[in-house]
Amino acid sequence: MNTLLSPDHRAGPLKKHDLQYSYPHSTAGGDDPTKRGEPDSSMLNRHQWYEMLYFVNKFANTVGNSRKDVAQKAERLIHTKVPGNLRSHAHVSDWLRGNWTYN
Repeated sequence: MNTLLSPDHRAGPLKKHDLQYSYPHSTAGGDDPTKRGEPDSSMLNRHQWYEMLYFVNKFANTVGNSRKDVAQKAERLIHTKVPGNLRSHAHVSDWLRGNWTYN
């Protein structure tokens, strides 16, 4: 039986030191995907490095052939172009897919 394994979005393509933006130090450990496997919330917190790292890695692994430049562009667009009222992972991901070629 051939079983496809989904990639571990914590493993890359980006590492914490590859993030392009600064994120304030957070002591909140409730949904740190490095401890839980993935965020426990469907809402993306754009101010926590571990949520952003997980999200952009997942996006790159899903639509960008696990390429580092795709993850970095996703991070940049989230910080500079994605409307602030879009907070769910699904809505942010849909916006990125729909606006990727224009930005």
